[in-house]
Amino acid sequence: MFFKPTNLIGCVEETMGSCKVPYSVLLLYFVIGTFFVSQRFAIGADTNITAQLLVNASDAAGRPIPDTLFGLFFEEINHAGAGGLWAELVSNRGFEAGGPNVPSNIDPWSIIGSESSLIVSTDRSSLFERNKVALKMEVLCDSEGTNVCPVGGVGVYNPGFWGMNIQNGKTYKVVLYVRSSGAINVSVSLTDSNGLQTLATANIIASASDVSDWMKVEVLLEAKASNPKSRLQLTTTIAGVIWFDQVSVMPLDTYKGHGFRSDLVEMLTDLKPRFLRFPGGCFVEGEWLRNAFRWKASIGPWEERPGHFGDVWMYWTDDGLGYYEFLQLAEDLDTLPIWVFNNGVSHNDQVDTSSVMPFVQEALDGIEFARGDPNSTWGSLRAAMGHPEPFDLRYVAIGNEDCGKKNYRGNYLVFHSAITQAYPDIKMITNCDGSTQQLDHPADFYDFHIYTSANDLYSKAHRFDHTSRNGPKAFVSEYAVTGTDAGTGSLLAGLAEAAFLIGIEKNSDIVEMASYAPLFVNANDRRWNPDAIVFNSSQLYGTPSYWVQRFFTESSGATILDSTLQTNTSLIASAITWQDSNDGNNYLRIKIVNFGGDKVNLTIDVGGLDPNSIQLSGSTKTVLTSGNLKDENSFNQPKKVTPTKTLLENAGTEMNVILLPHSFTSFDLLKESSIIRTTGTDSSSRASF
Repeated sequence: MFFKPTNLIGCVEETMGSCKVPYSVLLLYFVIGTFFVSQRFAIGADTNITAQLLVNASDAAGRPIPDTLFGLFFEEINHAGAGGLWAELVSNRGFEAGGPNVPSNIDPWSIIGSESSLIVSTDRSSLFERNKVALKMEVLCDSEGTNVCPVGGVGVYNPGFWGMNIQNGKTYKVVLYVRSSGAINVSVSLTDSNGLQTLATANIIASASDVSDWMKVEVLLEAKASNPKSRLQLTTTIAGVIWFDQVSVMPLDTYKGHGFRSDLVEMLTDLKPRFLRFPGGCFVEGEWLRNAFRWKASIGPWEERPGHFGDVWMYWTDDGLGYYEFLQLAEDLDTLPIWVFNNGVSHNDQVDTSSVMPFVQEALDGIEFARGDPNSTWGSLRAAMGHPEPFDLRYVAIGNEDCGKKNYRGNYLVFHSAITQAYPDIKMITNCDGSTQQLDHPADFYDFHIYTSANDLYSKAHRFDHTSRNGPKAFVSEYAVTGTDAGTGSLLAGLAEAAFLIGIEKNSDIVEMASYAPLFVNANDRRWNPDAIVFNSSQLYGTPSYWVQRFFTESSGATILDSTLQTNTSLIASAITWQDSNDGNNYLRIKIVNFGGDKVNLTIDVGGLDPNSIQLSGSTKTVLTSGNLKDENSFNQPKKVTPTKTLLENAGTEMNVILLPHSFTSFDLLKESSIIRTTGTDSSSRASF
């Protein structure tokens, strides 16, 4: 992910010098201009633009598309993981976000009660060596006497990440560590944002001897009502001193029980990704190396993980979503992990090549953790975490956007040599672009990132047409339309990206992988616009950029056909054949972007097939468009710009179709050789949308 703001804008502003013009002349210009503008729109409305698409669907004309072509890139940005994909509801669960020195800031934890009833502070008495800060609560009031606690008690509450989404009937697991100077009776409650309505509650009652040292407590809370802005409360009415540490609330119904927010993961599964690149991005580099993501600090029991401040995107993460969880997510998505690790380079400091070996060893240890025998040093730790079988790690990226920095090439070569010797089958990805000139160092893939305007990305559909087919393959790991064209996710951005992806699809003999960026944004913390999936604690929607990717879910592993457009420059098209794994049906999919403002009468001629090889029923047309190029989806209108799917009545090897202005259209033609189903489901319900 590019960090510098100059990379966010894909447009150029033009300014004109001022001049003085008589009013009568201005009026004349206005009248004449109005006439010609009105005529231009009148002509545009009646324009009959025609085009022809020729598709060679013969078996000999096809070329296999790599199985890995389209996938996902996840970066911890916009609270994509912490407060998003990772289902932990408590923010700053270990009280470490305020730093190691005490007293410290406990934000977003807040106090329930007045200074006369309790004093809340932090100290370094935690049970866990790598995160020593704990919360200390001195309760001054009591259930009786001169200083009686208020009704409901005193204590602390945590609002989570802009509110916890608590749902009626669902169960939530609360885990916390507690110790005290005496007996305790602590209420653990899920309430509304003001603490006035209790959604679920339970009490922790323990004798002084039970809590004289740290005690782990687990409580299951079943919600009796719903509220997307809930909070966790820890309260008491008994005087004394209580310490809390590592307080967690997780819903029980996470994706496959692995801690991921189910509705967000389901949005990913619908994309049918073939790889998952993680965990960044700039998140891997850090503004400074001391704040870069370190995989060893992100594994093991969650209570023991120290967490860290991500100084690029400027927020704390407890690193519950760590290296192990990313590998698990890739496996749960049935996709291949691509691990991006730090190569001793950040945005502002870097390790000299002569001193980089500790970073190299850290990478080797990380590969062993993922792939090593369960009896190996790091493989045994993976096994202890519940995964004795190795993860299928085949790809690693050495750094992120570091090409051109002083020590990158030297560091890269040391990494490459060591990994090749230890793991000769691992495919390595360099940060240096090899699409226009030959690389001066060995690599299996080169990384290509592009963030630009809509017009420029549309033109980049031909970016790889003349790239050398010799040497490393291309990995387009980050692409998007940004700036004013994109807003927070516009139709215009989606159309340009669709054209770019068609170009990648047609050049998939050199481009073997591609992924959009960023993947997620929590609407409460937009660090980058636009993004594919927008969410808050309880809602989510896909931007047009997300829906564009849904058109390409069947492309990986399909067959690309030779297709040629004639007579129109506002169109770009591709054609593939693919088989539906659910029913065995075979389809010819033709995708076309109309980037222009006029409708187009398109003739599609499919050669290489018998004229009767396309079934008259079961074929479909899917269109993505809207009334305005800048239209966006939102929580109020989550499907304002989404694909519309209909049956295609004139399916055949020769078709005349109309392409709407500013649209992306896919035709799925059911081939006659497919299995004809006679029961239950209609073939039009099968697929990508």
